[in-house]
Amino acid sequence: MFILAQILTALVAIEHLYILWMEMFAWETAGKKTFKNFPPELFKPTKGLAANQGLYNGFLAAGLIWSFLISDARWAENVRIFFLACVIVAGMFGALTASKKIFFVQALPAILALLAVLLA
Repeated sequence: MFILAQILTALVAIEHLYILWMEMFAWETAGKKTFKNFPPELFKPTKGLAANQGLYNGFLAAGLIWSFLISDARWAENVRIFFLACVIVAGMFGALTASKKIFFVQALPAILALLAVLLA
């Protein structure tokens, strides 16, 4: 179960690194492909807002990656639990306020990773 928890946590971190990249650096290209319901004419004027969101996703990824670099197992687990919980809250908030799809893309993988961490 420990290895599964590591893999799932790493996948959530990678996903958030991708979101960082898309929202900060590729908002007007990859962002348009991802957010098809968003009016195309709004991508350029919302570039700064998207970059801000991307930065927050980067902080989530950084916290999860940090949890792999901590040598104390208990501390690493606590940091991992905290950042996975943050991803879950962000995903649930996004699902409630923006699109239900965000729950499945963001919150559900983090929920699975958190369960694996807690059961490991």
